[in-house]
Amino acid sequence: MYTFLDQAKVYVQAGNGGSGAMHFHREKYVPRGGPDGGDGGNGAEVILRAERSLNTLFPFRRKRRFAAESGQQGGPSRMHGRQGKDLVVDVPVGTVVRDANTGEELGDLTEHGQALVVAKGGKGGLGNVHFKSSTNQAPHFAEKGEPGKGRWLDLELKLIADVGIIGCPNAGKSTLLSVISAARPKIAEYPFTTLSPNLGVVDLGDSTFVAADIPGLIEGAHQGVGLGHEFLRHIERTLVLVHVVDGSDSDPLGAFAQVNDELAQYDVSLRQKPQIVAVNKMDLSEAQEAWPQLEREFGDLGYPALPVSAATREGVDRLIYRTAELLGEERRRLDEQRPQELPIITPRLHPDHFEVERKRHTFYVRGETVERLAVMTDTESDEAVYRLQQRLRRMGLFSALERAGIREGSIVRIGPVEFLWDSTGTMRPSSHALVRRRP
Repeated sequence: MYTFLDQAKVYVQAGNGGSGAMHFHREKYVPRGGPDGGDGGNGAEVILRAERSLNTLFPFRRKRRFAAESGQQGGPSRMHGRQGKDLVVDVPVGTVVRDANTGEELGDLTEHGQALVVAKGGKGGLGNVHFKSSTNQAPHFAEKGEPGKGRWLDLELKLIADVGIIGCPNAGKSTLLSVISAARPKIAEYPFTTLSPNLGVVDLGDSTFVAADIPGLIEGAHQGVGLGHEFLRHIERTLVLVHVVDGSDSDPLGAFAQVNDELAQYDVSLRQKPQIVAVNKMDLSEAQEAWPQLEREFGDLGYPALPVSAATREGVDRLIYRTAELLGEERRRLDEQRPQELPIITPRLHPDHFEVERKRHTFYVRGETVERLAVMTDTESDEAVYRLQQRLRRMGLFSALERAGIREGSIVRIGPVEFLWDSTGTMRPSSHALVRRRP
């Protein structure tokens, strides 16, 4: 379908996870209570949601940054921190979302109410109650909260037309679009002036709809004659059709039947779309004389017909409001058929894969899981660092570093966290703060 393109670039920041609590139960006559630190709350997500009342990305030119709430820290007595409230940002239906750095398409929001998670909230850290074991009855560490994801997004609006303006070539479709909206299509007195659809936003004050001037259809369009396949494809996702016929033509009903026949032969469902007939060029005497009979004949066929003159705007306002009414009825009908809740599109989950890249004496480790484990570790606690080492060893990171040629004194950077490799073949803190966060 042809679409009007509008673009914006925004930054989204999910909420950080709250840190787990390092706390021990304290009660009279219970001098050695066990660990009871609660978990931190999860950070909130940033979610884009398709809203059909919006027709432009212009608001994102003024506000470009969106940040969700962070989770709260855990408390004593196994008290969980409060989870952040997700931030829902409305975008127009038809918005394509891409990662600005990689160009990866994250989602195409084509349905009203459809939602896409664009930034995952950080996981809340576990409290020290989770780390009690037979060999460690009093763990003096807890997990830090995971930082929320932040990213730049490219938003591209492929505006989906609500109303398709159809008819034979030179019936006056482009002129009609120009007077009902701010669109300025090319207009001339010869067929096929419009070689690609023009879009315009029709503003009724309390509501809007998008109208598309579909290029003129000719006999054989369903077989591709006159770029017919391209033209007909534009109509498929419209909800209502305004069928423009030339009232001054020698055979308006024949032209009307020809276009509808092409619609049915391409896809029978197109013929079933609600249609309003706009009998155009009523400023001409031939159209005025033919109007009473045309009104009766279109009525007999079951199509409401309205007299208009795109050149003088006669009858245009009535046509606009009748189209809006019919569009509202069609939207309500589709809403009744649509599921109550559309599933939220979530980002593709990454496996526990990591990569090691060596640059001189520094080894860079990149991977979704290893980076999350590193940033959630309290590197000031020997117990927490030991636990991290055990988990990384089981994942095969230490073996991978050794294969890459790591030596004593080498720097290991996992995401934003920096370690030094010691003589025992592991990453251990020392009195010289061998484990430190990169500033």
